[in-house]
Amino acid sequence: MLRSRIARTAMSSTKWQELAKLKRNQLQAAIPKEWTISPRFELNVLGVPSECGVLTPKELEITNESDVSVLLHNLATSKWSSVEVTKAFCKRATIAHQMTNCLTDAFFDTAMKRAAELDDYLQRNGEVVGPLHGLPISLKDQYRVKGLDTPMGYASWIGDVAEDDATVVQILREAGAILYVRTNVPQTLMWTETHNNVYGRTVNPHNRALTPGGSTGGEGALLAMHGSVLGIGTDIGGSSRVPAHFCGIYGFKPSYHRLPFFGAVNSLDGQESIATAVGPMSTSMSGLTILTKTVLESKPWRKDPLALRMPWSSDAYALNEHGGGKHLCFGIMWNDGTLTPHPPVIRALKIAKKAVEEAGHTVIVWSPYRHAELANITRAIWTADGGADYRAALLTVGEPLINSMKPDADPHEVVAHRKHREPLTVYDLWQVHKQKRQLRKEYMDLWNSTASKTETGRPIDALICPPAPYAAVPHGQTRSAGYTMVWNALDYPALIVPVTKVDPSVDVVEPQERFFGQGDETLYKIYDPEVFKDAPVGVQLVTQKQEEEALLAIGKVVDDAVRKLYSTGRAIATTPHSHGPAPPRPAL
Repeated sequence: MLRSRIARTAMSSTKWQELAKLKRNQLQAAIPKEWTISPRFELNVLGVPSECGVLTPKELEITNESDVSVLLHNLATSKWSSVEVTKAFCKRATIAHQMTNCLTDAFFDTAMKRAAELDDYLQRNGEVVGPLHGLPISLKDQYRVKGLDTPMGYASWIGDVAEDDATVVQILREAGAILYVRTNVPQTLMWTETHNNVYGRTVNPHNRALTPGGSTGGEGALLAMHGSVLGIGTDIGGSSRVPAHFCGIYGFKPSYHRLPFFGAVNSLDGQESIATAVGPMSTSMSGLTILTKTVLESKPWRKDPLALRMPWSSDAYALNEHGGGKHLCFGIMWNDGTLTPHPPVIRALKIAKKAVEEAGHTVIVWSPYRHAELANITRAIWTADGGADYRAALLTVGEPLINSMKPDADPHEVVAHRKHREPLTVYDLWQVHKQKRQLRKEYMDLWNSTASKTETGRPIDALICPPAPYAAVPHGQTRSAGYTMVWNALDYPALIVPVTKVDPSVDVVEPQERFFGQGDETLYKIYDPEVFKDAPVGVQLVTQKQEEEALLAIGKVVDDAVRKLYSTGRAIATTPHSHGPAPPRPAL
């Protein structure tokens, strides 16, 4: 009934506030009262699910399991029923939402009904429906679900009910997954924070004074609190990787069109020079791999006209073109030549370097190549319409455009990347595309030329680099997404692996007299170890175009190596420059 009221209001009202209020009320109505908890005031709320009394001991056992492969095994062997698992994650998702404001939709009744059907199928047939049988999977609020609207943070899109599922949603259902929640995004998506006029701001459960990132920030917060173990985000410039880094989880951006995006809603829709990628996020490497393999084995090119006809390659995952993974050579990029990473980010890189070297692999220095140009080209493509896409989504209901993510921002304040740009002519845009094409060729040649520097005779197998120049920052303080967006421009797959947390006792402020520019100096000045305390820090891994399987396998190599290093107790006390030479600094 409430949904039909929203639809009627959407057709007749020009007051975005009314539409937003109705949508928030719909979400609140979907949360059972017995699952609500008292307000909490601490900054770190990761312990709330275990302390609040909503979850039973078994539900805590289920939802505390990070490894997606273990959950799927327990479901397939009936150790845990799908009804038990689904209810546990529905409850934990509501706790996460109450602490972080991460959800936009909750459809628990249909989830529980589907779980019961799957349990019945398994009991009657003695086999699972598919590789994701009974597993609850969360969705970013871009993926259409039949019978629901998908506002994506825009009041004007409330009430536009989907007639069918997005392609990837169809595939998940067929594989046996259970859909139960969708998660929050920033207005227009083009932010590395998460806030909009419909649902409000999402916060980071590690420290609610910090952002969870964006644009897949709702997923990041939900996964960090184990309200989900596997979610589907998107990534056009870091939208799944930045939240993964900020929230201490795993995030994956494949190459263009490797996973099917058809049927999802989007901002800048129709801009395909830098394509939006489906961006899986998980509490484990196994989650990313299982999800990617499942989708590719479903032959998504039969449902999405842009999806590449590239089935899952077991040979590629076995690293057959990378020496079987026995002796890999990594490049390591300490900075991108524009922004110097904060001390905890450098320390995470050093931990990863030490871990892979102790695992028998080698690491050579990678110098950034024209990253500032790649970032500028990317921004030029995104803003080629002069803001027409944003205006079209807002004007019909009079919703204001958010121009700053600061909680106390002046309504007239406009951050740098939101300042008006004149639209490009078609011819001018073509010239930008030509520049991008040329830089992609030069970067490919540079990568391949490293074969002369490695001990393997191959080019570097993967690159280790920062996901961002900082850990999660206070709300409104994110800067350039240059460390992630360049790989979107180059169409290289990229992966986030969590490594450590900010530790003020080792991640101290270091003297820095040379800067790449004013932005670099400003970034240096915002670092305060106590402000960033306990914020997660990851590393980003990158391979060449369409090497998704290899990247996932290399990600496991790195993740296993880091875990082994921690198991010995030798990673914890690693200071930024305690192992090997200091990373390159800006030239005088």
